[in-house]
Amino acid sequence: MASGSGSGGSSDRQRIAQQRLRIIAGHLQAPIDGDTVVVAAECKAQGSKADVSGVEKTVPRRRQETMKWNGWGYSDSRFLFNKKGQAEFSGKRYRLSGMILPSLKDWFESTFGASLQHKTPATPILNSNAVQPPTLNEAFTEELKSTGIPFSHDAEDRVFRSHGHCLHEIFALREGKLGRIPDVVVWPNCHNDVVKIVELACKHNVCLIPYGGGTSVSSALECPPEESRSIVSLDTSQMNRILWIDEKNLTAHVEAGIVGQDLERLLNESGYCTGHEPDSMEFSSLGGWVATRASGMKKNIYGNIEDLVVHIKMVTPQGVIEKSCQGPRTSTGPDVHHFIMGSEGTLGVVTEVTMKIRPVPEYQKYGSVVFPNFEQGVACLREVAKRRCAPASIRLMDNEQFKFGHALKPQVSSIFTSFLDGLKKLYITKFKGFDQNRLCVATLLFEGDRERVLQHEKQVYDIAAKFGGLAAGEDNGQRGYMLTFVIAYLRDLGMDYYVIGESFETSVPWDRVLDICRNVKARIIRECKDKGVQFPPLATCRVTQTYDAGACVYFYFAFNYRGLSNPVHVYEQVEHAAREEILANGGSLSHHHGVGKLRKEWMRQTVSSVGLGMLKSVKDYLDPQNIFGNRNLL
Repeated sequence: MASGSGSGGSSDRQRIAQQRLRIIAGHLQAPIDGDTVVVAAECKAQGSKADVSGVEKTVPRRRQETMKWNGWGYSDSRFLFNKKGQAEFSGKRYRLSGMILPSLKDWFESTFGASLQHKTPATPILNSNAVQPPTLNEAFTEELKSTGIPFSHDAEDRVFRSHGHCLHEIFALREGKLGRIPDVVVWPNCHNDVVKIVELACKHNVCLIPYGGGTSVSSALECPPEESRSIVSLDTSQMNRILWIDEKNLTAHVEAGIVGQDLERLLNESGYCTGHEPDSMEFSSLGGWVATRASGMKKNIYGNIEDLVVHIKMVTPQGVIEKSCQGPRTSTGPDVHHFIMGSEGTLGVVTEVTMKIRPVPEYQKYGSVVFPNFEQGVACLREVAKRRCAPASIRLMDNEQFKFGHALKPQVSSIFTSFLDGLKKLYITKFKGFDQNRLCVATLLFEGDRERVLQHEKQVYDIAAKFGGLAAGEDNGQRGYMLTFVIAYLRDLGMDYYVIGESFETSVPWDRVLDICRNVKARIIRECKDKGVQFPPLATCRVTQTYDAGACVYFYFAFNYRGLSNPVHVYEQVEHAAREEILANGGSLSHHHGVGKLRKEWMRQTVSSVGLGMLKSVKDYLDPQNIFGNRNLL
């Protein structure tokens, strides 16, 4: 199907393009004074340069060479307790790397009732003999060989792309348990390679599952166990270049497999940025952001992914979807981009995206505010949102998360620094009367030109003061954002000592924020007790993004599972109850993590039966053979 429709669509596009070229040919002229309007890179072909910048890419084809196969992030980076019983963070990649964390052990043991004597180490090496042999579609494989597109049915390659980062997925891998995994991994190098792969999949009835950064926390990458066809993981990581930068229109056209840190680094070389920084930006891909409707920590200035996208190219079984115009806005019926964004790999593969870019900000400043309690902190964030004066990022931690963050504070290098920290604590608790068990902290990030940033900073701190907030310094703010990129490594440490945990999120109207935070945390504690968890769980939250009409709330919960025969089942029951509580309190099914297979049971009540029918009709038209058969969403 894709072959016939795709080739017809291609010839139509070529005809229209030639016609338009004839019309505008007489208007073209060289840039005035040698100005560069567009910086372009040719599409990749055999023997061509990998990219114009020469920067080494984060994601190699064999990801297992640099990343963990059964945990988060880089193989050389992890939290551990050393021989002295001190916590530290290994490797050299992060600001926290090589540092001692003197408070983490006491916090860990007192919070969870855990002991360093009770250890549950992960399976260190994948046992290839435990991997089921691939189910190959020989006709598909033979034709794929003739295209020259790289592919593999190596056990390690297949296992690496069989999962995201849900608790149950990582827990199973640590124990060496494997379910259904892809049979083949294929690495397209450009859009045209994807077109060939999809055409072959349609011809031979092969199931395709797109794979970007692999950071999903919605079971979106799990292979459906009932799928009997050969499953091919389409890994977009080698489609990782900026194809052009348009400096007049401030847009960049980018291959969708690029991960966030590479995208920002390459744009920075030309003096630009997207400003899109989700917590997973080190490893998550542009295509994944589009497919899940992602949000970044600096969305107050730069917007969410739906605000940044100008143009999308996606390959489907019916052919290629793309608009003919890259204008900033159109009135041409329902926006087809909104069928693509959030489609979670069910309709096709996003191959190229044109996005808005901005000059790298001249000045950046961190900050933090401590509030007497969470209620006053939320009231401050509401007022900041109402006045539309939010900084690039403003995030509010509850008291439990504040204590958690304090436990991650590195060992100070001097007695003087330690003395100053003590004075700050004394000032806040004794002279200002803040209760250590109720106070909470907001972290701030300002960006722009220096004068505006300083004015903006004063405005926000003035508002905070009206709600009892005290400025708590740049260091606390900067450390809060630095921890964003290492906090995901903590779950692996917990699982080494019988502690399992996870995060989940929602969006909610302002008048429900306090209720949802209180009720969901209480529900988690109650459910854990009812399910036989012997130690009180950690249940904590933070407000991470603010809007005119509401906010995004992130929940974290974890517990010591010693004494439980099936801890993952208990965890899933508790999380399910927490999600029910969120929906009952007026929260959304998801703010930015997406639905996947984990949350799709609630889709009908979330978008209505008619809404679900609309989504299914799009799926039926674009993919009647269910080639993109990951079974997410619907």
